[in-house]
Amino acid sequence: FTEAGQVQEIDSPQLGDAEDDSELANANCCVRLTSKYFTEAGQVQEIDSPQLGDAEDDSELAKPGEKEGRRNSVEKQSLVWKNTFWQGDTDSFHDDVIRRNQRFIPFLNPRTPRKLTPYTVVLHGPAGVGKTTLAKKCMLDWTDCNLSPTARYAFYLSCKELSHMGPCSFAELISKDWPEWQDDIPHILAQAQRILFVVDGLDELKVPPGALIQDLCGDWEQQKPVPVLLGSLLKRKMLPKAALLVTTRPRALRDLQLLVQQPIYIRVEGFLEEDRRAYFLRHFGDEDQAMRAFELMRSNAALFQLGSAPAVCWIVCTTLKLQMEKGEDPAPTCLTSTGLFLRFLCSQFPQGAQLRGALRALSLLAAQSLWAQMSVLHGEDLERVGVQESDLRPFLDRDILRQDRVSKGCYSFIHLSFQQFLTALFYVLEEEEEEEEDRDGHAWDIGDVQKLLSEEERLKNPDLIQVGHFLFGLANEKRAKELEATFGCQMSPEIKQGLLRCKANLHANKPLSMTELKEVLCCLYESQEEELAKVVVAPFKEISINLTNTSEMMHCSFSLKHCRDLEKVSLQVAKGVFLENYVDFEPDIEFERCTYVSLPSWAQQDLRSLRLWTDFCSLFSSKSNLKFLEVKQSFLSDSSVRILCDHITRSTCHLQKVEIKNVTPDTAYRDFCLAFIGKKTLTHLTLEGHVEWERTMLLLLCDLLRNHKCNLQYLRLGGHCATSEQWADFSYVLKANQSLNHLHLSASVLLDEGAKLLYKTMTHPNHFLQMLSLENCRLTEASCKDLAAVLVVSQQLTHLCLAKNPIGDTGVKFLCEGLSYPECKLQALVLQQCSITKRGCRYLSEALQEACSLTNLDLSLNQIARGMWILCQALENPNCNLKHLRLWSCSLMPFYCQHLGSALISNQKLETLDLGQNHLWKSGIIKLFRVLRQRTGSLKTLRLKTYETNSEIKKLLEEVKEKNPKLTIDCNASGATAPACCDFFC
Repeated sequence: FTEAGQVQEIDSPQLGDAEDDSELANANCCVRLTSKYFTEAGQVQEIDSPQLGDAEDDSELAKPGEKEGRRNSVEKQSLVWKNTFWQGDTDSFHDDVIRRNQRFIPFLNPRTPRKLTPYTVVLHGPAGVGKTTLAKKCMLDWTDCNLSPTARYAFYLSCKELSHMGPCSFAELISKDWPEWQDDIPHILAQAQRILFVVDGLDELKVPPGALIQDLCGDWEQQKPVPVLLGSLLKRKMLPKAALLVTTRPRALRDLQLLVQQPIYIRVEGFLEEDRRAYFLRHFGDEDQAMRAFELMRSNAALFQLGSAPAVCWIVCTTLKLQMEKGEDPAPTCLTSTGLFLRFLCSQFPQGAQLRGALRALSLLAAQSLWAQMSVLHGEDLERVGVQESDLRPFLDRDILRQDRVSKGCYSFIHLSFQQFLTALFYVLEEEEEEEEDRDGHAWDIGDVQKLLSEEERLKNPDLIQVGHFLFGLANEKRAKELEATFGCQMSPEIKQGLLRCKANLHANKPLSMTELKEVLCCLYESQEEELAKVVVAPFKEISINLTNTSEMMHCSFSLKHCRDLEKVSLQVAKGVFLENYVDFEPDIEFERCTYVSLPSWAQQDLRSLRLWTDFCSLFSSKSNLKFLEVKQSFLSDSSVRILCDHITRSTCHLQKVEIKNVTPDTAYRDFCLAFIGKKTLTHLTLEGHVEWERTMLLLLCDLLRNHKCNLQYLRLGGHCATSEQWADFSYVLKANQSLNHLHLSASVLLDEGAKLLYKTMTHPNHFLQMLSLENCRLTEASCKDLAAVLVVSQQLTHLCLAKNPIGDTGVKFLCEGLSYPECKLQALVLQQCSITKRGCRYLSEALQEACSLTNLDLSLNQIARGMWILCQALENPNCNLKHLRLWSCSLMPFYCQHLGSALISNQKLETLDLGQNHLWKSGIIKLFRVLRQRTGSLKTLRLKTYETNSEIKKLLEEVKEKNPKLTIDCNASGATAPACCDFFC
């Protein structure tokens, strides 16, 4: 902030937050600003914000000499922001990055509509992306004499500094470093509408949960703990008319929501891709080198994401440029973040530097502060762990660690990610004897490896997650040698065994979740140790993966190729992994001949993705035990589908069961059909989703079923739409196929006309279908009349599902006519959500009492109500063969529960009864249990919603279980989701 009131240019790398990068003003500089207020008056630009008020000009508060001194102080602090990372003039580059976010801050935007209440703006984002820089720039703009006709004040409150303070008043809090201004504080606070409070790094305020919303105070002269004062300010109990600007990492957003009222959330992104590219070009100077380095960083999605912080961009550029100058290949360095950070660290010192003790001290400091969730350290913190400033000097000289230029007792790391890397290094370095002795005299609040990798600790401190990745990365033999050659220190021999114990035992007690599996694969890839991967993934038999970026594909390919016994892969591919089918691009004739560099950026990304995808898909043609592949909810591309199909068609692929569900593009289904033709091992195939069953698709499907090598037994098709002529062709192929015994047509526009063609095939004596599902195929009662004839004639059909078709009671009547014939072999009938009432129950009851073959019946989601009493008559009849009856959400009444209980006792065949999602109320449950406690029936499983808190029901339940020890009662069968329609198909 210069004499002319202009904002000093700020170089790019300092865009990161002071909280973890120190590329801005360090801790004490922040403290100086904490109590600094600006009283600049001058010409105005109108701003429509009521909180800016037109109070009296207070510029007389500052005497000319004092005012000039404060300006010089701010100017010096601005100069501290200048960073040695940047080589060359930033010009408008820095301004563009700042302005991109600043334009969303309403109280600095003259076009912002008026607002009755003062603004609360929350700047959130990961570490090092510029939240603190942006907040300080807003302070300068707020007090800019060109923006307001009256004096305005800005107070900077650094949470990491305030967490060290004891109880005080709010007035003392904001003036603690400027005691000469304490007399003016009452006058300033009386004009709250002209004050901006910047609360920086709320996530660094060390307070117990809920402490900020307790004991709120509105008196700025009353002594209170600092968290109470800050909570009162954010809750607007203290100075409710002031403008608030809060910065935080995402982990504190949930707590912040309990405090602030109607906040405006602004996510600070840091360097976007174009910013990173521009940074690389300026750092290298040579365009070819810059773009090669940039593409290497972008090929690693995790590293590229870290590059949103300018400090990380500087680390990457510094490391790769040095390698290029030496004629080394930088590609292996960018494979992992660990490899790059280690190379950066080692490149700053000559080999044999013998800084073993200094490196150990630095890593100890990093671990101690990370476990304490601190990014700024003070002299007393160093004393507490027994570290001297002389130990840190080699790293201070190379900007790996930063010392505040105003307050020499404050230190911070170049970036949070490097602090995490050094923390991992602490666990890897072998502990020396003198250090073990010294540890007894100092407080080291650092957990062991097992605690570091525990889920409980990571929930409390998410920064530990990345430490675990780096820890695996440092367990690499080559990296250990590089570390030893540079610093003379050795890796602890126990570290690798400790990692094995933690990760190899993850799946000992329960299957890994998708998130846990991703974490394991990421750690193994970071290690680049194949022997370690073999041990950890050896027990895996089933995996479920959701690929969201290319890095996850790399992780999977590296580790899963070592799964000897892998049997099932469930796969999802997120949108954006493959771009070929999702960008507006008109390829020309020369596109295929283009060099990699001349391709559009999306095409370069796609080529990288396809290379990694090819490696990943090799799993399906190389694992002899891999039998089951499920691809669902996936955004593929034409090229990626062809690559997958190529591996499926190979003779070394032994897939038996394949499920393709809701995959784009639509043409993928045709490619899969083509790949499956002649695949002898394939027995189960599911194709569901939005499939245009055009002529080509139909022909391929028919070729699949007609092929003499076809061994398909199960075929499930969903979401298809075909003409009557196409259904006729399909039905003809079914007649010729001799392997298919289970056909499921779900959500297909079959209609009665298409169903009639299918039924005609099933009346043929040579058809082999045993299970047929026509769920949600828009069938009516007329279709049931034709189906009844099939039930009489067919000697193979045993399972039938007509769920979600409006056949009604009349349709049930037709079906029961077929069921009544002795020739009918049907065993399972699913009529879920078919508009059946008690009248339909009567037809079913009569059929069941005539000794029909039906053993499984599902009437869920039909409003049968009193129809339960009619079904009880069938259950009491000895001719009834039902073993499983599902009445989920059937609006059953409590009046007939006693009758139902009697029927269950007299029935000697029913084994399962599902009454879930029915409100039988307490009276109905009591009636049912009173009967069931009398004697034992054949029932083995009863599902219903009980009222276990009721003492009478609880006692009856115990008596029922005592009387029926083989009976399992599921008392929580009240889920909001209907059971799967075809669970009876077994």
